[in-house]
Amino acid sequence: MRKSLFAIGLLAIGYSVQAQILCHVDTNANMYVSEGTLVYSGGGVQTKGNGLLDVHGNIMVVGSGTDLLKTIDASGADKTDGGNIILRLNTPASFATSTYGQLYVDGLSQSNVTGIVSKEYRNAKHGNGDFYQQMALPFNDKVLSSLSPELNKTFSGVRYSGNAIFMWNNATVVSDTKPVATTTNVATAHGYYMLGSKNNNLDLSNPPAASGVYTINGKPYSTLATANLVNAGNGVNFGTNGNFTNSYNEKYNTYLWDQFEETNSLWAGTFGKNIYEFGNPFLTNLDLSRIGYVENGGVTDGNAISNIWGIQYSPGTVQYVAGVGSTFTNPLTMTFDVSTHIPVGDVNNLIVKPMGVFIMKLRDNTPQTLNFNTLRRFSNTARAAGTDYNVNASKSAFKTNSGTVKQLGVIGLDANGKEVARVYYVVTPNATTGHQVSNATSIQAATDNSNSLVTYEEALNGGQDPNYSGQYKLYINEANENNFLGKDIVMDNFDYGTAGQKITSYKFEIRENAELIPAGVHQLSSGIGFYYKSANGTPQEAKQGAVVPVGSKIYNLYYGEPNRGTLITKDTNNTLSKTMVVYNPTISNYIVRFDPSWKKADIEVYDMSGKLIISKKAVNTSTDFVLELDSSVKSSYVVKVVSEKGVIINTKILK
Repeated sequence: MRKSLFAIGLLAIGYSVQAQILCHVDTNANMYVSEGTLVYSGGGVQTKGNGLLDVHGNIMVVGSGTDLLKTIDASGADKTDGGNIILRLNTPASFATSTYGQLYVDGLSQSNVTGIVSKEYRNAKHGNGDFYQQMALPFNDKVLSSLSPELNKTFSGVRYSGNAIFMWNNATVVSDTKPVATTTNVATAHGYYMLGSKNNNLDLSNPPAASGVYTINGKPYSTLATANLVNAGNGVNFGTNGNFTNSYNEKYNTYLWDQFEETNSLWAGTFGKNIYEFGNPFLTNLDLSRIGYVENGGVTDGNAISNIWGIQYSPGTVQYVAGVGSTFTNPLTMTFDVSTHIPVGDVNNLIVKPMGVFIMKLRDNTPQTLNFNTLRRFSNTARAAGTDYNVNASKSAFKTNSGTVKQLGVIGLDANGKEVARVYYVVTPNATTGHQVSNATSIQAATDNSNSLVTYEEALNGGQDPNYSGQYKLYINEANENNFLGKDIVMDNFDYGTAGQKITSYKFEIRENAELIPAGVHQLSSGIGFYYKSANGTPQEAKQGAVVPVGSKIYNLYYGEPNRGTLITKDTNNTLSKTMVVYNPTISNYIVRFDPSWKKADIEVYDMSGKLIISKKAVNTSTDFVLELDSSVKSSYVVKVVSEKGVIINTKILK
């Protein structure tokens, strides 16, 4: 059936002498682009009447300024209601891991791109109750009010209605309210939008239509100008502890979190500054994994951001190892080694889908540019070693003369082999062991309390540094491979031993210079490898792709085999408290999860004015304690938890 549809489409293709329209799909004709295939047009594309370009795979339209991308009616006038060039979501029921149709338009003058593309869309909710769904709008000249019928809810321009549309302002570090009459354009093509959901009235994971998808219509962007990266938050004074307010009288500490500087200059220096929030402006994937890398003195993808620190991306899922999909709600994060610009962390997963958004952090305010055009890629995995970059190919391997960047990823899996959480340990010859007070070289990144798998800042002689264990937890941890050889960092599993425990095994993912080492291999190019040890176990070699059962709450991770004669084998859970405050999405509220060694606890919660709003004495610690905070109030709180032995845990909640 598919072959015959494609044949019908071929019969409908016409050719223009002037090459303004190279491919024409006429009335009553269908052209079917099957999943996994690529159709290339070296000139303009047009549909007429009910002619259908049904895209389950990939289309490249590469032309000149005189070529056209059009959808016209029977009389030849512009047809603007959509339904002619459709980018399909191939398996809507499993939208998180589904493949999808993509469209690449390059070289055409934007004024000649008048055709309407219909993008099928479905995505996970980004919250519960009153929240804001984050997305890009990769369409030119689209009126924001047109989203109301497409997404089955009515948007308004009232800021605190729960139905407003915001767009992030990089310069002022605030989300600006956009009137619904606002029209998108090339200047806002890479805007980071937030769509209000009042009492869950915007659930993009559950379309009402029988098709199982939402359909968003608009004119795609062709080649765009590079984005300038300078002065993000440059003139903003956040105030002590972020207590100053923005132009809407909202405190910065109620919505701003800088996971890259959470470990050093909290609300000082460049905390909250040099952050750029963008949306993917194209109907093609973006590959961000190499944007800080200079190859042999040149640039292969048009980007070499010398001061890049990291990227955060929240896709709702991760695909790891041979396309196996897995649920994962925490942000994916990638940082860059300062001396080689080699990325670490979620290297292979950092592909931004069409309509996806991402956050970029630079180390300082040195002006940079970002060329979105050359980041476009049809594949849903990052470029690998092999060939130079183009939209279909991979990119050359990293080359460095200053030692390699080695990383161990530990992925927590549930009983079905699906991902629940992950954490990274990175070593290089240039990394800093222990706490850093400067952002100049750090490749660490913090994680919030929703992540159940974390590591802690290491002490110089190994183990957990108690001076910082209560201040932050790490998603990406780093140490110097020379002075920390054979010493341990502490990995903690907050899912272990809890009711309905999800993490039942760990999977190891090992990379050197961002490339996976071969399956089953332990040893890296240095002749040394990573090791792991459960609380009461012995050190074991971590091998690429190996899956091991979870044996204890605390694990120790090593680069280089530890000295067995001096190895500390006790569970550090006995000496350092693991009580923490976490968000529980099933009840839409925060809970206190207690250290198993605690018997009783006193709990106090203060608002940002210092007012005591919750006070509970002698709380039973055998179950989680729910902090009954009003979900309708957007504020910040300080939670103080004291054990019966006087151990104190202070945590800040930002709502």
